[in-house]
Amino acid sequence: MDYYHVPILLHKSIQILKPKPGGVYVDATLGGGGHFQELLKQAEYHGTFIGIDQDETAIINAKRNISQFSCDIRLVHDNFSNIKKIIKENNLDKVDGILFDLGVSSHQLDEGARGFSYMQDAPLDMRMDRRKTLNAKDVINNASKDELTQIIRKYGEESWAGRIADFICEIRRRKEITTTGELVKIIKAAIPARARRRGGHPARKTFQALRIYVNNELEILTSSIKDAVEMLKPAGRICVITFHSLEDRIVKDTFRFLASDCICPKEALICTCNHTKTLKILTSKPIYPSQKEIETNPRARSAKLRAAQRLPVLKPRKGE
Repeated sequence: MDYYHVPILLHKSIQILKPKPGGVYVDATLGGGGHFQELLKQAEYHGTFIGIDQDETAIINAKRNISQFSCDIRLVHDNFSNIKKIIKENNLDKVDGILFDLGVSSHQLDEGARGFSYMQDAPLDMRMDRRKTLNAKDVINNASKDELTQIIRKYGEESWAGRIADFICEIRRRKEITTTGELVKIIKAAIPARARRRGGHPARKTFQALRIYVNNELEILTSSIKDAVEMLKPAGRICVITFHSLEDRIVKDTFRFLASDCICPKEALICTCNHTKTLKILTSKPIYPSQKEIETNPRARSAKLRAAQRLPVLKPRKGE
């Protein structure tokens, strides 16, 4: 199956990044390569372009699809949590623009064997990087009831987390849960009929929670954004596309932290933090997909784009 991810908020994100010929740009979540190829195009195929993805299938596909371009393209099979190390290992000092398109790709959802989708019966896996050992089957069958409840509630914001965990533990006492289809049936049985009639597919939140937990998606996000901003040139730009409130809250809070001159408690009478802002936020509110884009690609409906620009680092004057 071809690896393709419909690029969401493509033109708005590239418009903000303003790729220019000769620049250095990083796509931290290569996926199907839609954003990456638009970066190449807008920079007139002249510059240095790094594509990062923890899914080896994305890297293999990108090598095939962009082999005709003669510009400086570097594809890296790694997690974006290592973005600072990756940039330095490529003998680059600073970059002009960085893009994060978070979450699961269309290909990962559509390829049944990966176990990301609640719409297909497949082995419980959900690993974006298949070199990792922990998968969704391990979590479902080995985590305690309290751990399952916490995972589903924290990462899925599922109000029925405790009941779903109860039902999972009851079933797994009799047999191992190995497929997405089995898990969907358990979730449907756990959530009362009246609650299943609203809020979309009843398994959506639990599957989101498992995917986030297995891939450690939220824990790495704050540090990854900070590292990315550190690697930007003055006036360099960062765009982050999120797909649920947990991600968006982290991006918003991290941008605000980096755009603040003072992080002292509000009750402090004088500033003692010595914190210097390094970012200018370009999106006071998130940018949403157009209605046309949502109609073309329903997966775009929950997307939000936030962007910021690196400020010059001002050196203190002598005597300060």
